[in-house]
Amino acid sequence: MNVLFAHKVDRLGSHRVIEPAGALPQNAIKLDNTPIPFENEILCEVEALNIDSASFRQISESNDGDARRIGDHIMQTVKERGKQHNPVTGSGGMFIGEVLSIGAQLRERIDLRAGDRIASLVSLTLTPLWIDAVKDVDTATGRVWICGKAILFESGIWAKLPGDIQTEVVLATLDVAGAPAQVRRMAKPGDSVLVIGADGKSGMLACAQAKMATGGSGRVVGVVPDAGTESARLLIEENLVDALVEADAREVLNLVDKVHAALPDLAHLTVNCVNCAGTELSSIICTRENGTVYFFSMATSFTAAALGAEGVGKDVTMIVGNGYAKGHAELALQTLRDHPAIHAYFRKRYAPAQHFEQGN
Repeated sequence: MNVLFAHKVDRLGSHRVIEPAGALPQNAIKLDNTPIPFENEILCEVEALNIDSASFRQISESNDGDARRIGDHIMQTVKERGKQHNPVTGSGGMFIGEVLSIGAQLRERIDLRAGDRIASLVSLTLTPLWIDAVKDVDTATGRVWICGKAILFESGIWAKLPGDIQTEVVLATLDVAGAPAQVRRMAKPGDSVLVIGADGKSGMLACAQAKMATGGSGRVVGVVPDAGTESARLLIEENLVDALVEADAREVLNLVDKVHAALPDLAHLTVNCVNCAGTELSSIICTRENGTVYFFSMATSFTAAALGAEGVGKDVTMIVGNGYAKGHAELALQTLRDHPAIHAYFRKRYAPAQHFEQGN
């Protein structure tokens, strides 16, 4: 079914929704992904997708970590839904690419031109996506290089790719740009901040911003599954945390005991950056009364969080991990510039790799 020209165009993209009627693109079951832009849309040639961590972990585990099967899985999802919207985790990711054309209604109102290379700052769960071929899957980072096209709506946000940071690093960084920006807002001088999943890309950037925001009077503690990894060691060596707690965040009692040793009064702010389920209660219990828990992880069950807090009688403010904050792209990239060691680690970690090619 093709819904082009069936409805008046809408800045939020509802004219692309095939089913169900009345839905917006993000919660729609299926979008029209025909790569022909309306007058208020941007058409992009897509170079690569960055599948969000929780989604990629689920896809990888369900396909035994096999790159070719992962690529087939993603292509099938896009074929069925018109977008990369993981039906299990409900999450997507973002893309980088080149602007091919801008609709006449939008062209003079935005600072963007055909030929500009951009990163999308809206989720793939609401982005009409067409894939001709999956060229490469990096199973270590969740990046997928494709031949394809995507549509950005009038309401969509994007960032031009900077000239001083490698494209692959920009892709990895902007996918988690909401985390450091929100931590910058919430952490205050003198606060104790606990970052669960501190050794991942969102966790590292969150630690860096927490350290800056809390100042010399605050304390930042990271939770990692293995303190011997390169990223975990970097957190200590670069003074991005005051202490590391080595623990599985799904093992609540063990984690709480260890966090108590590092933060006797628990955390004013807990930031959950993990990519696996089952860490909601750990985050809540490690936070002091009237503190704040920021669930950046897309693996979060908000039912488990709400009922868990009720069950243990913990009065904390719980914040949904909004991936957007004004200026979040610029802040995330500036965090790399301000922390050369993180930047170097990201370059090493997210350098491109070549695995295979396959067609549609």
